[in-house]
Amino acid sequence: MESLRSSTTGSQVLLKTPRTKERVNEATDAHVLPWYRRRVWVVLLSLFTLVLVVLAVILPVYFTVIKAHKDHGANSGSGSSQGSSLKTGGNGTVITLENGTEFTYINEFGGFWVDDASDPYTYAAQPNSWTPPLNTTWDWSKDRAYGVNLGGLFVLEPFITPDIFQRYPTAVDEYSLSTAMRADEASGGINQLEDHYKTFITEQDIAEIAGAGLNWLRIPIAFWAIETWDDEPFLEKVSWTYMLKVLGWARKYGLRVCLDLHAVPGSQNGYNHSGRLSPVNFLNGNMGLANAQRTLHYIRVLTEFISQPEYRNLVPVFGIVNEALVGIIGMDEITSFYLEAHDLIRNITGFGEGNGPYIAIHEAFLGLAAWNGFLQGSDRIMMDQHPYFSFGGIFEDPIATEADDGLPGGIWPKRACDSWGPSTNDSQKNFGVTISGEFAASPNDCGLFLHGVNVTSSNPQCPLYDDYRNYNQSMKEGIQNFAMASMNAFTHWFFWTWKIGPSAVSGEIETPLWSYQLGLRNGWLPKDPRQVEGKCAKLGTVGDPFNGTYEVWQTGGVTTDSIAATSRDQFVWPPPTLSNIVVPMTLLPTYTSTGTIATLTAGASATSFGVDGWFDDEDIAGGVTAVKGCTYPDEYNGIFTVTPTAPCTGPSS
Repeated sequence: MESLRSSTTGSQVLLKTPRTKERVNEATDAHVLPWYRRRVWVVLLSLFTLVLVVLAVILPVYFTVIKAHKDHGANSGSGSSQGSSLKTGGNGTVITLENGTEFTYINEFGGFWVDDASDPYTYAAQPNSWTPPLNTTWDWSKDRAYGVNLGGLFVLEPFITPDIFQRYPTAVDEYSLSTAMRADEASGGINQLEDHYKTFITEQDIAEIAGAGLNWLRIPIAFWAIETWDDEPFLEKVSWTYMLKVLGWARKYGLRVCLDLHAVPGSQNGYNHSGRLSPVNFLNGNMGLANAQRTLHYIRVLTEFISQPEYRNLVPVFGIVNEALVGIIGMDEITSFYLEAHDLIRNITGFGEGNGPYIAIHEAFLGLAAWNGFLQGSDRIMMDQHPYFSFGGIFEDPIATEADDGLPGGIWPKRACDSWGPSTNDSQKNFGVTISGEFAASPNDCGLFLHGVNVTSSNPQCPLYDDYRNYNQSMKEGIQNFAMASMNAFTHWFFWTWKIGPSAVSGEIETPLWSYQLGLRNGWLPKDPRQVEGKCAKLGTVGDPFNGTYEVWQTGGVTTDSIAATSRDQFVWPPPTLSNIVVPMTLLPTYTSTGTIATLTAGASATSFGVDGWFDDEDIAGGVTAVKGCTYPDEYNGIFTVTPTAPCTGPSS
């Protein structure tokens, strides 16, 4: 039986398949009225249509002009209240936080917030006048994503929150940090992380982001927001509670969200922001297959949640694995995984625009051209690049000198345009929708803990770049021109990151060019992101601009699977082999789908609105779990204590 899901935000019934819609239309057409009753109905319908036309003209004028002037142009007050629960307002309105404190919402771009206790899943808010409200479809060929990451919130990184890592000398990643915290109950133990979730990003941050002319958030999350296993020291599930708060604030201020699975079991890249500094044990090594199976399950759980009608407009993009190192994993192996993940997601959501999120995959630092023609016919897979000059060597070229356009910036604005603009345009044409999910305003690797705890750059200019309080005007303008050129080159971008915390030693932010908030407040990032448009053209960057036309399957124009059979034959799941394994694939550890599903909830009050955290009622397979009686190597090193000589299938009876 095909299930129908009703939205709590309106009366529209959401249909899972076009076939179901056809049956509804047939049922509507089946009953034919006599001619004289049809005439009465025609007259009534005409009058009804006239009323709708009048309302269609008057209401938009009222809400966008008259009401907008009252609510948004007053520059004071606490917002308007329609009835007992609906509250809304714009620039100058006063917001009261959960703790009773107040702040004034500053948004000079025509944005307005909406808060309705009787309809907590409303999509009515709008961050600015040029961004479609949440209840309107986003068009990647016309709309522009001006976004920022909430890095370091739910997946901690030493350079974003150095003070937390400075408390524990042994901490180099969230794994070792969590281990150290658990051993320090006197200071609050592992619950110190919840204190961080409560305070690092607040509603006022989200309001400030909307007021800055931005329209998207990219929110990294880790698998331990869903569950932890065995001896994993991470704080289990708690971050999800605060994720729900952030999603609620994003909804209130009209910001769309790209949810990014930033850390997966076994580590997809070995970096500290994957949870643990370690060898890559995702699709690589003896635990590579088992860790990938577990990752697929977490992709499933997150997809089920964000595909609910109450969240699908809010979270239209899902980055399924952040920065997987394909140079180690292998292109065929990651393609097999991405195809399996694509099928898993579309089996839940259905195909085509409006049915679940776009699926973002990272270009793995291989260059965008390496992905041209990837899985043609797939439904809404988008490319995510993370371009940085910071990790490409020691660059000492000054940024406060005159650039090619006569403005400060040195070589950096033109270098950004030439390095990233043409390749991004080509990817839009040859791959599909392409975003820049991370970048920064820094042309070098300066900054406290940027390379990791107690690792410092050898760039002699770092004292200049790290001390933002002494930037002169030419320095600020040079950084801004470099950042604006980068933004223009990318078209759709998400700055990394919104906020950097201070050092516990100096009390200062020592990696300033990675904080959008700091740059906005201190004048080295643009007050209006629209100012970036045309920057690269003024600098003379030559290229073939993308004309805005995508293939239909790239933007949800398909209603069934259209991936070529040859691709499916080539990229089977599981892949025929993995790198760095010491036994045949048939002997690798695997999990079984007989466990309990770790369903995510939407909060205590959600069930009263019919929100249960699980979109597809027909998705009833079990969760991933260990095979009873089998032993497994450590997920982060994959070393066998006893090398298997036969597959472990559990007890024989």
